Amino acid sequence: MTRGGALEKEPARILIVGGGYVGMYTALRLQRELKRHEAVVMVLDPEPYMTYQPFLPEAAAGSISPRHVVVPLRRVLGRCEVVVGEATAIDHAKRTARVKTLATEEEGTGPIEVHYDELVLAPGSISRTLPIPGLADYGIGFKTVEEAIGLRNHVLEQLDIASSTRDPEVRDAALTFVFVGGGYAGVEALAELEDMARYAARYYHNLEPDDLKFILVEATGRILPEVGEEMGRYTVRVLRGRNIDVRLDTSLKSCENRVAVLSDGSRFPTRTLVWTAGVKPHPILDATDLPLNERGRLKCTAELRVDGVEHAWAAGDAAAVPDLTADEEGKECAPNAQHAVRQAKVLAHNVVSALRERPLKEYRHKYVGSVASLGLHKGVAQVYGQKLKGYPAWFMHRAYHLSRVPTFNRKARILAEWALGGLFKREIVSLGSLEHPRAEFELAAGTGRHPEAS
Repeated sequence: MTRGGALEKEPARILIVGGGYVGMYTALRLQRELKRHEAVVMVLDPEPYMTYQPFLPEAAAGSISPRHVVVPLRRVLGRCEVVVGEATAIDHAKRTARVKTLATEEEGTGPIEVHYDELVLAPGSISRTLPIPGLADYGIGFKTVEEAIGLRNHVLEQLDIASSTRDPEVRDAALTFVFVGGGYAGVEALAELEDMARYAARYYHNLEPDDLKFILVEATGRILPEVGEEMGRYTVRVLRGRNIDVRLDTSLKSCENRVAVLSDGSRFPTRTLVWTAGVKPHPILDATDLPLNERGRLKCTAELRVDGVEHAWAAGDAAAVPDLTADEEGKECAPNAQHAVRQAKVLAHNVVSALRERPLKEYRHKYVGSVASLGLHKGVAQVYGQKLKGYPAWFMHRAYHLSRVPTFNRKARILAEWALGGLFKREIVSLGSLEHPRAEFELAAGTGRHPEAS
């Protein structure tokens, strides 16, 4: 293509696989910095939104509306091509990705080939499960907003079951809640839902808050390792003070027939088993020709390039990025939101620099600490070596994550919701029918009349 006798360069095609922290923030910066004639940015993700996962526990507890936990990609990435679908294979040698979308499934045509010039791999991670009998049948995850809201509805439904049954075994199982995994997700989800459930129990004429039994199972000897050993021990004391059964150095052996069997020999009939025992890299990494380390993550340089590969970039949970601020050699950046958001900034800068043939930057960020919520007005934190407990830690947790939520509009909505929540009582309604929205219509269509008609 020529203009005025000169050859005009075609815009580079940048494919971003994943619309989470890294994918969305990278695309956001690329669309700001790159001109239209320089590049076309395509963002590929199975969902049309980014989930701000640190707020999932508050969404499950009803402190934040679910729609405020997600960021619509098309709204914030107006200059990017947003494709709802997933990559099934990537052949970087040929600069092609095989992509499956809703349309290809509907048409029955199979995956299509997408060509690119620069690849940004940021698919994140998925739950790491183990071959435990019954886990696939009865376990509940806690990684998506759908799972968080589904768990909230499920917990409230168990209170309804316990309140209405005459069978003491059914009642006991309904009021027993087992959480496996003592990391951020497990502890925050347990603490928020326990807080919400005990509050809700006061509105049942035949239930008392102490009737509910919450159990936290952790295979190692400590919980919340991110906030330090001392604050982890403090968290254990706080949880046990709330009548939560914390079992360290214990693992789940089986949960068949709705009975949780632990390695210490304990057996708990339960209708709720929440699995938050870690994550693993997204399986798309195994369907690429890119180098992986022993843990299945992409080998990356400090410039966030895939090691030894041109035109391929990665960051976040899927990438093994060297931590240049660590004292010990060979240490990698922890796969968390604090690094992911900052890595996206450097990654976008380096992609632009590569296209414009400028020097690249190295990613360097010293981990400043961690904050965790333990329910309404309760928390724990270790930031810049300072340890905080209770309300100050909870306030810092909210303030920090509010500052990290994308877009001013979403920040304002969440802040307004918190302000209103401080003036009114919690909502404790279960909307379990949301998971089966056509059930009533299908019943009516099958009988030829509305199910409530007599």
